[in-house]
Amino acid sequence: MNLKRTHRCHELNESLVGQTVIVNGWINTRRDLGGIYFLDVRDRYGLIQIRVGIELPEILRDRVRKMTPEDVIAVKGKLALRPEDAINPKMASGTLEVLAEEVELLNKAKTPPFEITRRETGSEDLRLKYRYLDLRTQSLQKNILLRHETAQTVRHFLNQEDFLEIETPILMKSTPEGARDFLVPSRLHTGHFYALPQSPQTYKQILMVSGFDKYYQIVKCFRDEDLRADRQPEFTQIDIEMSFVDEPDVRDVGERLLAGVMKAVKNIELPLPLPVYSYQDAMETYGSDKPDTRFDVPLFNLDEIAEKSDFQIFRSVLASGGVIRGLRVPGGSRLSRKQIDGYTDLAKKYGLKGLAFVKVEEGGLSSGISRFFNDSLSEELIEVSGANPGDLLFFSADTWTTALTALGAVRLQLGKDLNLIEKDAYKALWVNDFPLVERSEEEDRFVAMHHPFTAPRPEDEERMETDPESVRAQAYDLVLNGHEIAGGSIRIYREDLQEKMFRILGISHDEARQKFGFLLDAFQYGAPPHGGIAFGFDRLVMILAGTDSIREVIAFPKTTTAQSPMDNAPDIVDEKQLKELHLRVENEEL
Repeated sequence: MNLKRTHRCHELNESLVGQTVIVNGWINTRRDLGGIYFLDVRDRYGLIQIRVGIELPEILRDRVRKMTPEDVIAVKGKLALRPEDAINPKMASGTLEVLAEEVELLNKAKTPPFEITRRETGSEDLRLKYRYLDLRTQSLQKNILLRHETAQTVRHFLNQEDFLEIETPILMKSTPEGARDFLVPSRLHTGHFYALPQSPQTYKQILMVSGFDKYYQIVKCFRDEDLRADRQPEFTQIDIEMSFVDEPDVRDVGERLLAGVMKAVKNIELPLPLPVYSYQDAMETYGSDKPDTRFDVPLFNLDEIAEKSDFQIFRSVLASGGVIRGLRVPGGSRLSRKQIDGYTDLAKKYGLKGLAFVKVEEGGLSSGISRFFNDSLSEELIEVSGANPGDLLFFSADTWTTALTALGAVRLQLGKDLNLIEKDAYKALWVNDFPLVERSEEEDRFVAMHHPFTAPRPEDEERMETDPESVRAQAYDLVLNGHEIAGGSIRIYREDLQEKMFRILGISHDEARQKFGFLLDAFQYGAPPHGGIAFGFDRLVMILAGTDSIREVIAFPKTTTAQSPMDNAPDIVDEKQLKELHLRVENEEL
């Protein structure tokens, strides 16, 4: 390489005009204007135009004529101002160009399977297969830079708060934490397996026992579960744990960290303190434990009015212990029957048997189930819902959880469809007082709403074994724009309380000792009160980047089938490796 760069593209400015510079990079575009060639050369910092004039030797111009986009080149020449009629205001360097004196081809590129400058010319599957090319695109380079800046902001903030960054093992013991473990067979210990951590939960609690009262780590976690747009089998979280704290202390650190990131990365001031909703209130108001509050369309309670109506379905649901909830759709009277049926189908996906509705007009109610409300009830319904003429009201009738969750999903979809969501707004809030446990019909037992190390509220502790579903957890989630971006809890730190929690979850004494004996033993040696929180780092960056998929902010993500098209992982291994691990594949049809 004879022409080693003297400047990166973004460093070229008008103060350097007249100086000889050398730039290295990829050809972004090439234009031939009657023997004069213009090359836009790109590095990760920016773009600069190269002018290859007719005064240059023919051999050099012939070399440039054969160059194509994505060739890697080096250019030496004088930096000059462009003619006024050639200025490009869309480029940061749009007033400048390099008058080429030497051009060196560093590496010839094949024609890419999609245009780097027009990313949409390749499907997502194609771009994932050629991820190294996709990462050259402006949007992905911008996202990866934003991810880097976010990570650096997080580290700076926590370092300033006296947290220590401590690494925890990647190969650990398999423990039941809710999702399925990724297992790693041991070659040295036949029939034994490591697990990849779903989180560093037990390790960070042990670090608190060890006296490191402020710990953090930006750490990889692994869960073998079904995927979606904002979920990956391997993901990154900002893991935080603190000793001698209560819930407000942890929330204070969490929201100040978020505010610091928003200011550093987006230059947005996040008003603090953030609002706090109980789980009960969040569900009742928005039908979600991660509500999107960028649009003010709350649910409303219809139990009393429904009880007085002539609609038998409502009355029978109430008689069986269910609830009736409503949702006002601003301007919803213009929705077609087909659109209404579409929202009904959405509600059914969440377990609701149907979605009733009425339209609000100047004279009262019309359509749907309006005939089941007399004039007095119609007026009462309009008043309770806050409806105006031209609005539509949706109703759900079912168990508390189903009625609210289904209507919450309809609310969110309506917010998107009717452009009710403020696009450039960032609304954050806390949700706390979650139930400690919930009943799993599939497993016929109680399961932890968060994880088995979450402490109950002290005032509810006496009901843990007599009425566990009424016990509230000292747990809290941080929500941003309808996404849960962080979750945490005050931990159980007493051995007797931890064993009581295991009993409620159907984990026997022997199983608890086998799975968590090391943690229970640690509690016997002076464990401090402690708690923490973990941010979903990928999801946070996804929101900051304004995209709907975390694959857009991860350098080398997996598909929704947990595969990597670029390197074909997961892949088969040879028989020798399997024998060394004392394994064999029963199903040979791979």
